[in-house]
Amino acid sequence: MSTAERTTGVTVRVAVGPDDREACFAVRKEVFVAEQRVPEDIEYDAYDAEDADTVHVLAVGADGRALGTGRLLHGPAAAGRTGGDPTVGSLGRLAVTKSARGLGVGVALVRAIEGAARERGLAAVDLHSQTHARGFYERLGYTAYGVEFLDAGIAHLAMRRPLRAS
Repeated sequence: MSTAERTTGVTVRVAVGPDDREACFAVRKEVFVAEQRVPEDIEYDAYDAEDADTVHVLAVGADGRALGTGRLLHGPAAAGRTGGDPTVGSLGRLAVTKSARGLGVGVALVRAIEGAARERGLAAVDLHSQTHARGFYERLGYTAYGVEFLDAGIAHLAMRRPLRAS
C-alpha cells in the first residue's frame, strides 16, 4: 500500500514511526487485552519490535483517533505460520475498536494488508481467524482449512486467500 486509503472518513495507512506503532498497540490493548481478556504478556511478541519482516497498518478517524490495526508478517517472520512457504504472508492482530465496527474499517485494514503483501511479491495471505469472524473473512475471499484450534483460549481456524496481481 503505497498511499493511504480512505473509507467512510477513515484513513488506513502503513504505520510509520513510534507514534503510529503506539497507536496500533493501544487499539490491540483495548480490543484483545481489555475486551477479549487475552493476557497482555502473550498479546505482544517479537514481531512488534521494529522489524523489516513486519508491516503494521493503522486506521484513523477524521479526528486522528486510532480506530483499528493489523499486521503482516512476511519472509522469515511468517515462516512458522505459513508452513515455511516464503510466498505466503501472515495477516494477524487485526483489531477494530467497538466504536468503529460496522464502518468498513476491518475490510479496509485487510485490503491494505493484502496490498502490502502484493508489494512484497507474495502470492497469498494466511491468517488465524477467531471462529466467530470466519464469515467476515470468507466474504473477503478467504477459505478455511485444517481443524479448529485454541489460541489464547479462543477458538481459531486457519484461512488463506490467494492474491492476484493488481
